[in-house]
Amino acid sequence: MKNIWLVVIFIFLFSIASTAQNSQFPSQVWHKGQIVTVNGQVYQGMVKYDIDNNIVQLQQIGVETFGASSVLQFEIYDEQYGGIRNFFTLPYPLAGDYETPVFFEILTEGTDIALMCREFITTDNRGMGMYGPMAMNPLWGPPMAGMYKLAFNYYFLKDGKIQRYAQKKKELLDILGDRSDEVELYMRKNRLSHDKRGDLLRITAYYNQIK
Repeated sequence: MKNIWLVVIFIFLFSIASTAQNSQFPSQVWHKGQIVTVNGQVYQGMVKYDIDNNIVQLQQIGVETFGASSVLQFEIYDEQYGGIRNFFTLPYPLAGDYETPVFFEILTEGTDIALMCREFITTDNRGMGMYGPMAMNPLWGPPMAGMYKLAFNYYFLKDGKIQRYAQKKKELLDILGDRSDEVELYMRKNRLSHDKRGDLLRITAYYNQIK
């Protein structure tokens, strides 16, 4: 019996190691999608994006690279995690006070406010037990094995201004200030958190609904 359990544990550890080795993040693979340039041209094909460097590539006969300054928006169908994801170019000072064209993913939007994000890959040191590090699925799924995880910086677009959100509850209520009491009550009733992606989507949608 002891030998059987050793074999089971070995197979389990091997499968985790294999998953970690083969797993790729969305920015590392090609997706079906399209790119719309600032002059109105629409290109369809396989699309690959690089949020850190604000470039997007199109694969047709060859590979063409577009910088954010020449792209109005692009979209991809993420087969691995499901659904269409939309990215827009907006002016924003990533470093210092100088605004440059920057890619933002639109998570949810309405007539009054939009919730956006920019993704990045970071080291995940949680779960360093006998089974190794565990990282959350980049979008919505269960934990997966790996040394890295996909993380997000969140931004609100309101009144034509982009505000980075540091995932603090007080800050969230300040941003939604004219409806903060109603939003806070909605969060309590539905047990929503100020720093969880899915909950932020619901909170933003609710704010747009009651405005």
